[in-house]
Amino acid sequence: MREVWWISLIKAAILINLVMAAFAYTTWLERKLLGRFQNRYGPNRAGPFGLLQPIADLLKLIRKESFFPQAAYDVPYILAPIVSTATALAAFAVIPFGAGWTISHHHINGEMANVSIALILLFAFGSIGVYGGIVGGWASESKFSLLGAMRTCAQLVSYEVSLALSVLGVVLMGQSLNLAQIVAKQGQTIWFFIPQFVGLLVFLFAATAETARAPFDLPEADSELVAGYHTEYGGMRWGLFQTAEYINMITLSALAVTLFFAGWHGPYAPLGPLWFFIKLFLMVSFFIWVRASVPRLRYDQLMRFGWKVLLPVATINAVVTALLVVWVK
Repeated sequence: MREVWWISLIKAAILINLVMAAFAYTTWLERKLLGRFQNRYGPNRAGPFGLLQPIADLLKLIRKESFFPQAAYDVPYILAPIVSTATALAAFAVIPFGAGWTISHHHINGEMANVSIALILLFAFGSIGVYGGIVGGWASESKFSLLGAMRTCAQLVSYEVSLALSVLGVVLMGQSLNLAQIVAKQGQTIWFFIPQFVGLLVFLFAATAETARAPFDLPEADSELVAGYHTEYGGMRWGLFQTAEYINMITLSALAVTLFFAGWHGPYAPLGPLWFFIKLFLMVSFFIWVRASVPRLRYDQLMRFGWKVLLPVATINAVVTALLVVWVK
């Protein structure tokens, strides 16, 4: 069954607002968890338990002067953060969070867009989003921003291949590129994190690098005391880059839940989307835990780990899975 267009519009509006709210409170969750890991409180002044801190941060960014470097290339400089945020939001549209429902004789899909090649589309959006950081660093007409953009390009190229190869085993076992069908296959058989445990490990490493999260946060030049490709950005333009980073983390966490942990399926009661969001919360918390626990890598270690470790392991995992699938058939 296909849902009518006005239901899709309502669902899109709700989903975008939910993702934006999830981004805002992921920043709160990260600061709270990092505080606990480091034996301090974290945000605790704006509202009870600091729950109004994301709103305070938003108001500060909106009111803050958004400076414009005199030598910057105007149009690319302004469009770069918009492209990063827009593609990050669009990528979440293909993530299924439920099996679908029928309300008052109207069918509602369990995802924003049910696409037969959803996995390829999601990776395509991620590849387009990379241009936001690269163009933003170049258009700033600053050597520090340009160096940050070059590091971003090198890191994402290094780990994007491993990220794609890590899910090939899941595609072969699910026999589809449609994410909803992959989830349904896990509901009928076994959660894919068990036979694809190696693929899951590679996916987690590559996803951390793709989102430039610690310990793979080399696009930000910590040793140079600058921020990387968004050094010359301020105010809400800088805020859009941060929005894109957190939404990408949420999207890749949701993708891990979908591909390896059976999406909305649970170990017992059929709670549907609730199981999906519980798993998503745990996956996002895992990324924060890694940031608090693992030392920052050097750039040479980062590149060597990508090409010499993850890429061969992901390739071997995909080949072995293909041989097993052929042998079983």
